[in-house]
Amino acid sequence: MISEETNRLWEANDSLNVEKAHQEIWRRFIDEHAILIDFADFDGRFDRPTAAEFRENKPNALGWWTPTENGSMFNGLYLDGICQRWMHRRNEADRQKAKRLAQGLLFLASVGDTPGFIGRGVATDGKTPPAMGSNDQTSPWFYGLWRYLDTGMPDPPERRQIIAKMTEVANALLANTWRLPTMSYAPARFRNSFATFNWEGAPRLLFILKAMHQLTGDAKWDQLYHEAAREVGGEAKRSRLQICVEGMKFDVPKQFRWTGVSSTVDVRALWEMEKDPVLRKAYEDGLNASARSAASGITLWHQFDLNDQKTFLHDWRTLNQWWKPQHSEQDALDVSQTELNELVKLSPRRNQELGFVREPLWMAWIVTMAPDRKLVEQHRAEIRGALTHFRPDRLYYSQFFPAEAVWFRLQHP
Repeated sequence: MISEETNRLWEANDSLNVEKAHQEIWRRFIDEHAILIDFADFDGRFDRPTAAEFRENKPNALGWWTPTENGSMFNGLYLDGICQRWMHRRNEADRQKAKRLAQGLLFLASVGDTPGFIGRGVATDGKTPPAMGSNDQTSPWFYGLWRYLDTGMPDPPERRQIIAKMTEVANALLANTWRLPTMSYAPARFRNSFATFNWEGAPRLLFILKAMHQLTGDAKWDQLYHEAAREVGGEAKRSRLQICVEGMKFDVPKQFRWTGVSSTVDVRALWEMEKDPVLRKAYEDGLNASARSAASGITLWHQFDLNDQKTFLHDWRTLNQWWKPQHSEQDALDVSQTELNELVKLSPRRNQELGFVREPLWMAWIVTMAPDRKLVEQHRAEIRGALTHFRPDRLYYSQFFPAEAVWFRLQHP
């Protein structure tokens, strides 16, 4: 049996490393546009793509493998942790940080040349984004803004500003039958969809519809929400609600499941918003199922070598030697995959951080969102291990940012 004193010492150590993680994110990884970037050196330097490179779809039309690959995804998801931090500490500095991240998301919604486009980041000109966004980028964009609004932090003018932009984007996506629009210089008009019947589609669409009804009061969104929840599709002929109930499962099994967080936060939000006991129970079951699925990934932190000196490739332009023109969405994916096959060889340190820092922390995040606190408690020791093992100032990738969300959700169900 662990004594209360030992427990307090452990918690203090956890909190200290989480605070270091917070400081490191804001020291190195929040750029001048208030966007959370993917990677930087230990002084916060990184090579931002030029407008010409993005317009030429280099290194690929998705902007993958660059430091500005995931801005809308990371800002939206990081707001979960910053909002938790503010709710439990009520520190004005945290409120200002949350506002910066939210305004960064609004900025990324302003850089497109097609309605409903959400950018990943911008080039050196401060306005040109990679050609293609995605479901993975736009879903957290909605979630982060919703979570920020839900805390009550924004003043009335900012609240109106955010809801107006969310409504504009949601209506544009609805008009596109939930396909994600791309820039005019992209090799395809759309990059995937929210309308799919799987873990990467169903929870995200239902969340957007439910959130829009909550924020606007427009009955249109409520009707669409209930219709979408009941609608059946996909090879397994499951409803979207059933997909949510079953929790995090992927059509094609993945070695790393970190992107599953983007759907889990949406199910968590649905559980918080939903008043119908049947629907709420469905989301609760889905969160608990996701936590049980994710738990096995937490222990990967044991494999991260603190003394690892493997090479990290900062110069992503090296990948342009495998670039070729892209004329379709599949072309963009194929070029990206060819580049990735080389990147894993050129940057072995990347594999260490993403496999053994990112994956366990993101799986821990999924576990801490479970309403079943007994389930969460079963994994508390491993979650603490994941939180305290790494040194934030010695990591190249920013993907340790969920440490804050994990910590606050672990302490405050």
